[in-house]
Formats: sequence, C-alpha cells, structure tokens
Amino acid sequence: MPDVQSIREAFAEASSFLDKSGCNEPQRSSQLLLEHVLGLSGAAYYTALADPFPAEARAAWEAGVTRRAAGEPVQYIIGEQEFYGRVFEVTPAVLIPRPETELLVEAILKYGAELWPDGSVAPRPLTAVDIGAGSGAISVTLAAEAPAWRVCAGDISPGALAVAGRNAQRHGTAVDLRLGDLLEPFAGMETDILVSNPPYIPGGDIAGLQREVRDHEPRTALDGGDDGLDPYRRMIEQLPLLPAPPRLVGFELGQGQAEQVAGLLRAAGHWSEIITIDDLAGIPRHVLGIAR
Repeated sequence: MPDVQSIREAFAEASSFLDKSGCNEPQRSSQLLLEHVLGLSGAAYYTALADPFPAEARAAWEAGVTRRAAGEPVQYIIGEQEFYGRVFEVTPAVLIPRPETELLVEAILKYGAELWPDGSVAPRPLTAVDIGAGSGAISVTLAAEAPAWRVCAGDISPGALAVAGRNAQRHGTAVDLRLGDLLEPFAGMETDILVSNPPYIPGGDIAGLQREVRDHEPRTALDGGDDGLDPYRRMIEQLPLLPAPPRLVGFELGQGQAEQVAGLLRAAGHWSEIITIDDLAGIPRHVLGIAR
C-alpha cells in the first residue's frame, strides 16, 4: 500500500484494496482493523480520522490488511466480535458469532421468563444447557442476562471450550463447561432449557461457501452431515439421556430447514407449541419447542 498521511487516507486506501481483493464489507473491515491497530473505538476513532497515521502502527496495519485481503475474517485478525452488547474473544477454534443468533438468545430469555417467572425450579435453580458452546456467545450471554439461572455448555472441541471459558471469565459469569458430543456430557442432569446453534450446513455445500467461512472457520462447527440435519436428529435421539425432556428447546438452523426441524420436534411429542422465528432478513432461522 502507498504511504498514507492521515488515518482517513489509510481507511480509504485499505477499503479500496480490500474491495478489489474480493472481500465482503471492505469498509467495515478497514475500520475494525484501524480501530484495533490504533487502540481506538467509537467517537475516539472518528475524532482521530484527520490525525497523521502513526509510523509505529504501520507494520501491524499492513499485516492486518494483507491477511484480510487473503480472505481471513477480520474477527480472527483482531481476535474479537461483539455479541448482544458484549465483546467476545474469537479464535479459529470457534465459529464467529452472528447477529441472528442474538435473536435466539432473546427468544430463550423471553420464553424462559414466561415459563419460570421467578427464575427457578424449586428447590433447584433453573438449568439451561447450550449444546455447541463455541465462543460461549449463547451461554455467557444467558448467564449474564439471567443470573438466577444455572447455565451449562458443552462442545466437542477442547479449543472451543478454552475460548468459552475465557469469555465466561471476562464477563464475570459462571458457566459449567463440559467436553463431549452433544447431550452426552449432560447425561442424568435435570435440564429445563436446551439451546443450540449446531453445525447445519450440508457437507456438500461447504465448498461453495464464502472463502472467509470455507477456508477459516472450523469445519466441525459447519458440517451438519449430508442434509445438514444430523445434529438435530441426534440431539432428539439423545433426549433419553436426560431425566425428562426440557420444557423449552431452541435451535438455530439454516435457510430452508425450519419446516424439517419443526417436524422433528413435533414428532418427538414433548412440546405443545412449536414456534418459528425469522431473522432480520425474513429467513426462518430459529425453531422453538415449548411445553406450557
């Protein structure tokens, strides 16, 4: 990149370069990288745009832009992503939290409060289990927003659990993290809420994903088997591991999967109400089962 005189010029040059490199959201990526390299955010970033670009930040800036141009997600480069108003550490061991997952958390909190107004199942605390913890975005947010709940989370990846543990500590929450496959680590545990954003992309579709996802995010967090529905089937099959089915279940899913996942919940016969929630683009993104 040519020598730039101001922070604004650095932003413009990087945005153009990333756009020509085929990056999605080149301007957003440039801003996030600048904020990270310069240690600025919010109003401080905009106030500094006319300032000279600091020479000591140039090497880190060029390295970050080069990595982004090669397709690496900006969140992995800066090491964080905001979710539900909190900043979460992310590494290549975990899926990058998406805005649509905030709607799943919102729905779980809403229906959880309706089913258990005092936040407990006397004589024990209300227990929520997140399957596929990843960065801990769901479980840590639930623990922070509903501190009376006991929140547990499982993942098959030790690396993901390490990230989730650091995020739980970062936000001052107590999350019971367990290593294992889907519901297996929670066998015998009384569970009131089951929530999961599992791998749901059909294996054959992964090669056609954006390079940021295909080449950098963990395949174990993406691949849902031949039709993308394997994790949902297996979680339903594993429900007998629990003393009783959870009264509230919430799943995130891929485009075109809502009817099939809702059908799986109906066939299981444990929930009197099945709800589908659209994401901000109007795509059916979450299916909930509720036992009133």
